[in-house]
Amino acid sequence: MTATTVDTPKRGIPGLAQLQRVGRSLMLPIASLPAAALLLRLGQADMLGADGLGARADWLLPVADVLAAAGNALLGNLPLLFALGVAIGYARKADGSTGLAALVGYLVFKGVTDALSPYILGEAAEGETQELINYGVLGGIVIGLTAALLYQRFYRIKLPPYLAFFGGRRFVPIVTAGAAVLIAVVAALIYPAFDSGFTAVGEWVTGSAIIGGFVFGTLNRLLLPFGLHHLLNSLPWFQFGSYEADGQVWNGDIARFLHGDPTAGTFMTGFFPIMMFALPAAALAIVHTAKKKNRKVIAGIMGSAALVAFVTGVTEPLEFAFVYVAYPLYAIHAVLTGTSLALVNALDIRSGFGFSAGAIDYLLNFRIAEQPLLLIVIGLVYAVIYYFLFRFMILKFNFKTPGREDDPVAEGAGDEVTAAADTAPAEAPRATVPAAAVESRADDPGRRRE
Repeated sequence: MTATTVDTPKRGIPGLAQLQRVGRSLMLPIASLPAAALLLRLGQADMLGADGLGARADWLLPVADVLAAAGNALLGNLPLLFALGVAIGYARKADGSTGLAALVGYLVFKGVTDALSPYILGEAAEGETQELINYGVLGGIVIGLTAALLYQRFYRIKLPPYLAFFGGRRFVPIVTAGAAVLIAVVAALIYPAFDSGFTAVGEWVTGSAIIGGFVFGTLNRLLLPFGLHHLLNSLPWFQFGSYEADGQVWNGDIARFLHGDPTAGTFMTGFFPIMMFALPAAALAIVHTAKKKNRKVIAGIMGSAALVAFVTGVTEPLEFAFVYVAYPLYAIHAVLTGTSLALVNALDIRSGFGFSAGAIDYLLNFRIAEQPLLLIVIGLVYAVIYYFLFRFMILKFNFKTPGREDDPVAEGAGDEVTAAADTAPAEAPRATVPAAAVESRADDPGRRRE
């Protein structure tokens, strides 16, 4: 009688899976940003407006206004988009009632905080606009998570017969509205302390552009393999800093940059040299260090990934090619990304993106950027550094990057038989082949003759 043992599954980092789910859920609302940035950028004065093509064709002026209004509509409602996107992305088996619950919850949250603003922040003087409690996308994320959790808890609830109509999924928006009232009241009460502390942190981060850029760039890459970088991005890109334009206050690096804030871009600009030049150079080093027999295949894979990184700024296919097999090299890459953000901030270079730091966003925002040509020079320098650093590290430490994997050993390779041609002389060298190979040849129907 043999005893069977059950392997106890290894426990990971507590809470990591939940944080990863939150990070993945943020991707849904973030996916709307390229559309918002493109519409707003095309509608600005130097593109289709009065200072651009609109100066030669008057019919383009209303087109520019329409596009700008469409882009502003999306950027101005980012908290609502985050509430909807996070709720649908986080909840398991989400459906339309999940999104409706998030919508109801955020509208209630916003309405209650607006109503409490005069009591918390003081009434506005006559003729002035009332200052409102503003949690930005953070409020949307909290309400979205609340709606998702309440959906998972109550979407199958059964009520008494006289309330059966409101049971199941119909109950979720109702309970979310009630929860949103409580969250809004608590949020309003703590807002003065939250606002002062959050503003202080934001001013320090945006004011210390060199240090803040280095820390953000490094952490951004280090968190990428765990899917947690979206949580980090949400603060500087959508929350930190404020800029008033067109009678509206815009928060976050992306919205401020697109609306002309000369100080925006601190947490975006330094990614262009890395994503457009450095990582494609790293891909070239991986190709050159691959085994010769694999080089052609790896060149196709790495070449397409490098092209995607350069054009769109999507670098995950490249980074995941070495993050697990050469994690010390990935750690160095993260630090170098931080140095890129620090360097461009020290040189007062400013650019931005609506999607990622690729050639599309670089060209689209070229005219509103500060010293954008220097990004190409810096990118080429980083490309040289990355190529030789990756080549040296891969060869020095024998990292098993794509194309350098150990060749698989065939089962039964240790059993060798001696095979010699009948016409070969006795003293001729004899070839040794695996026995399994001989057996497979004998069984090969293609080698049988009638």
